[in-house]
Amino acid sequence: MWNHSPRLAVSAAFALNGTLFGTWAARVPAVVDRFNLSEGALGLLLLAMGIGALVSFPLAGGLADRRGAYQMSCALAVMYLASVVAIGLAPGVYWLAAALFVFGAGHGAMDVTMNSWASEVERASGKSIMSRFHAMWSLGAGIGAAGGWLATGLSVSLEAHFVMSALFSALIYGPLMRVTWASRRSTPGQSTPLFALPRGALVLVGLVAMCAGLGEGAAADWSAVYLRDVIGTSESQAALAYATFSVTMVAMRICVDPLITRFGAARVARISGLFAATGYLIALGLPSLGFALTGYVLMGIGYAAIIPLAFSRAASDPDVSAGKAIASVATLGYGAMLLGPPAIGFIAEISNLRVSLAMIGVMALLIAALSGHLRRP
Repeated sequence: MWNHSPRLAVSAAFALNGTLFGTWAARVPAVVDRFNLSEGALGLLLLAMGIGALVSFPLAGGLADRRGAYQMSCALAVMYLASVVAIGLAPGVYWLAAALFVFGAGHGAMDVTMNSWASEVERASGKSIMSRFHAMWSLGAGIGAAGGWLATGLSVSLEAHFVMSALFSALIYGPLMRVTWASRRSTPGQSTPLFALPRGALVLVGLVAMCAGLGEGAAADWSAVYLRDVIGTSESQAALAYATFSVTMVAMRICVDPLITRFGAARVARISGLFAATGYLIALGLPSLGFALTGYVLMGIGYAAIIPLAFSRAASDPDVSAGKAIASVATLGYGAMLLGPPAIGFIAEISNLRVSLAMIGVMALLIAALSGHLRRP
């Protein structure tokens, strides 16, 4: 009864993953206030989340190859949903750290498996559609962030908000993920490395993904804090930063595939890196709500295509299986997305938040410099 097209099912998986991440990102200031966290303490909690993801990447890549990317995506979605509820119900900082570790592991592992599944569907379609799947992630993140803005405005507690977000995601996206799909599986004799790192040509692909991951992670975990604490906006206005970033990512990812086909992956990536760097220049150099949101629009345009391009390049690598290749690139890309924010917190602790975010803007220029390595072999 609930058997949908493969494209719709993959899109639902991406949207579910994004919605839960957006829910967390929008309520970071509320978590800070609830537990009275300093920037350094928040950085340590985000580090726990990042470590959870790093641990999960190689395991998820191996499981996707052996047991099927589709099957593992569905199983990991359940774990990810449960972790969101655990964050909302955490009674203390140590429980919160444990919940964030599981949250990071669920988020990271599902990212690997659903991208591997998406690459299978992309190959079967014969078209470049990876960015559209990532658009659904950004759409979900925007929905999660908008829900955070609404919950903040209505003074909904963290507990109620996170439980409702998990229930919403399970009931809306879960049925849409049901599909008849036979994922490719490796033979039982193939082994999976304990820790996935890119090698050969994938090293520079991973480096580009790392720069993009740093930018996306900074937008997710520090945009609301930057607007509230540095610019001086209200908490509800601060939640608009990540929502603006995510909506822009959605719009760009929906239309970027034809641009990639026409102009090539390298040129699109080069221009994208310049857009992202310009966004940081405006947001940090002209600290007001309007200019900050304009900067996050440019960042959304700039980062939209990079991770999809990196994963498409990894999945087409002639020497490494799709699951392992995506896991290795994700180690740098999503590892940076999750471990970069705590580093921002540590740097902000000894300098200030504007300085630490400026360093992420400089990294965006590296995307432009290394853009040629995203061409498919």
